[in-house]
Amino acid sequence: MIARIRDFVITTRDWIFAVVSYDLGEEDVKCLLRYIPDERGERVSVRGRYRKVDFHAAYEFLRAHRPEYVRDVHVVPKGDIKELLRPEEQLPVIAEREEKVRTLSNLLGQYIPEERIGITGSFLCGLNGETSDLDFVIYGLKSFNLVREAGLFSELKEEVWKAIYRKRKPELSYVDFIAHEKRKRNRGAIGNTYFDILYVRDREELTKLDMRNYERGARAGCGHITAEVTDASFSFDNPAIYEIAHPEISKVLSFTHTYAGQARAGETIEARGVIERTKYETRLVVGTTREAKGEWIRSLSL
Repeated sequence: MIARIRDFVITTRDWIFAVVSYDLGEEDVKCLLRYIPDERGERVSVRGRYRKVDFHAAYEFLRAHRPEYVRDVHVVPKGDIKELLRPEEQLPVIAEREEKVRTLSNLLGQYIPEERIGITGSFLCGLNGETSDLDFVIYGLKSFNLVREAGLFSELKEEVWKAIYRKRKPELSYVDFIAHEKRKRNRGAIGNTYFDILYVRDREELTKLDMRNYERGARAGCGHITAEVTDASFSFDNPAIYEIAHPEISKVLSFTHTYAGQARAGETIEARGVIERTKYETRLVVGTTREAKGEWIRSLSL
């Protein structure tokens, strides 16, 4: 079993987790718990009735029922997984029954190969409701950037942007947040339905995974730096990777979606986060907590 970010896994207890990291050959899969069976739950699928759990409630639930799953994120032993849901494999089935999904997947399919398109989030596990957002997955940088630059999506309404800002709670002003977000071109709307497009490495790009980006370093306090971005090719990945020119820090890694795609190569950024040192490098990590309080990336060239 080889999982990628944006996949979902279902355990033998029917708990549903979102995969948050690529498979690095370990015995566990790094995940976040999203749904648990509940006879009074508001979400219903062919698997039964479920309740969605938020970030903090998920940790509390696992500490009570499976404390060995709890580390920085949730780790599910591969032996406890009974089903792996892949966004690209499930999309055709979901599109047949969901008109909104079908409309957007058909639009994307006019520009990129269908096998490079998937859907994740609540739609992937069949627990979506009428107000659920659409989270589409695009595999491979070439396809992802082609979709972003094609100008396919309607502009979001102001109230939607304000709702996104309240949900993200970034360490940026609303004006700065919107300026960065709008140029990413990874959000749009179909009627009243808001959607994201999310990047995932394709098979060729998986061979270029740098294991150093996934090795935990020793924390060395907080850092606040200004530097030029030399490479932002994988700035929409998880972690988002920004190679920089700096006398001490080799790169900035972001583990929060808020700061994915935040800057481009050649731009100067201001970033604040936690300094980590490994045997290979010293780097700045943004998104060391769920809320990323006191941590940010801002393009000064924007």
